[in-house]
Formats: sequence, C-alpha cells, structure tokens
Amino acid sequence: MTARLLIIAGSDSGGGAGIQADIKTVTMLGGHAMTAITAITAQNTLGVQAVHPVPTDIVLAQIDSVVSDIGVDAVKIGMIGSALTANAVADRLTSMFSRDPIPIIFDPVMIASSGSVLAAPDTIAAFARLMRIATLVTPNLPELAALGGEAAVRALGPAVLIKGGHAEGPLVTDRLVTDAGETLWTNPRIETRHAHGTGCTLASGIATGLGQGMPLDAAIARAIAFVRAALAQPPGLGAGHGPMGHALGVSPFDQLKDRTCPA
Repeated sequence: MTARLLIIAGSDSGGGAGIQADIKTVTMLGGHAMTAITAITAQNTLGVQAVHPVPTDIVLAQIDSVVSDIGVDAVKIGMIGSALTANAVADRLTSMFSRDPIPIIFDPVMIASSGSVLAAPDTIAAFARLMRIATLVTPNLPELAALGGEAAVRALGPAVLIKGGHAEGPLVTDRLVTDAGETLWTNPRIETRHAHGTGCTLASGIATGLGQGMPLDAAIARAIAFVRAALAQPPGLGAGHGPMGHALGVSPFDQLKDRTCPA
C-alpha cells in the first residue's frame, strides 16, 4: 500500500517551500501526501509579504478528517502558525498515536530563507511540546541555537538531525544524533540561490521514507540525495531565493502516459 503522509505546515504561495514543497517531495518519493494547513502566506522568492494563521480548530479538523478515513503512516510538522496550535496539535497527535506510535518528524521552522520571521517567541517556546512527541527533529544551526542547543533538544527525547547548510566551507555535514550514537553525511556544497525549501523538502523526504518502512539512516540518506538532486536542477524562477527542481527535470505525466496510453 502507498505510504500515507500527513503534512502539518504552512502554505507558500510561491510554491518553493511549505506545503507545496512537501506535496511535491512526498509524491516524487512514492507516497501520498495529505495536509493540515496551519497558516497561509503571501510569499515569493523575495520574501514573505503577509501571514494569516489558520484557526486552531480548523487545523485540528483537517487532521481528524484525514486520519479518520484515509489513515496515516507518518507525520511531518513544519510551520505551526501559533503557540495555541502547537499545543493543540501535540495533544491531538498524542491522543491519536500514543497506543500505536507512528514516526513524527518535526522541522522547527522559524525563519524563511529570505530572512522573514515565521514563528513568534511564544510559538517557539511551545515547540517543546512537539519535540517531546517527535521521532526526529531537524533543525538547522540557527534553529538549534534558538531551541537551546543539542543537549536541550535531546533531553526532550527525540533523535536530532542537525543540518549543516549554514556552516561555512565547501562541504556540508548533516549530523544525526540518537541514543545509539552519531551518523554523519558529508557532501560538497552546491552553490545556488535557488535553495528555497531545502528544510521542508528534507523533512518530508525523511518522513516519506519512514512511512514506507525504511530505517531512519536510510530514509535520511535518500532524502539528502533527493534534496541535492533538486538543488542541482532548479527551474530558475524568481529574482530572489528561487525554488528547487523537485521534479528533477522529468515529466511524470509522460511516464504515466507511456504506461497507460500506448501508441
């Protein structure tokens, strides 16, 4: 059966990050994406012009709707919208999956690649509730510092994938820290301004792998490879931080057409 991924995150009207990047990633990696949208942004490659949080009861209604009918194999949480929503989502997921746990990936979105703030201080404070229920938290270096550092996050229970893209140098090292130790992935840096949505894409890619039954390290390795392939083939859109090439330069429709509509 196709893995069912519930994405709890904000909408990026420019299509490069957020729910839009999540759906494209899950689809390209062979899963089925379902969504609970937490915020609507007016956003392009130059920045975020406006943010409208979705009411908490509507976020919960979206979660309840898909879980009750379609079911869920893994959850990815991104931009959460408000402290009230963060706490409510933590409560709802706990009540739903405490007896039969599923993988939960939390990407603690705080600042867009353009520099726009996407999480208020009270929302960031509420992230602790989400980290306690997460299987894996995926902060970049500035986000990790805002969360109190590696030890503070690990003390809440989850494994941590510390993304190294904000470090200096020609190599990027992503470091997974679990109870069993550390695993490193080091790759040459891909220099491009079309890197909007890397964090969303990576977290959704990992969630897809876990929902498909992959071990954590294998899911991370595949997700990193997908991010790097998408960085290498951007469509070149916008004047600022442009989107990656999630479709990898292929036309999935053409492949489907060849299978279902032979000449």
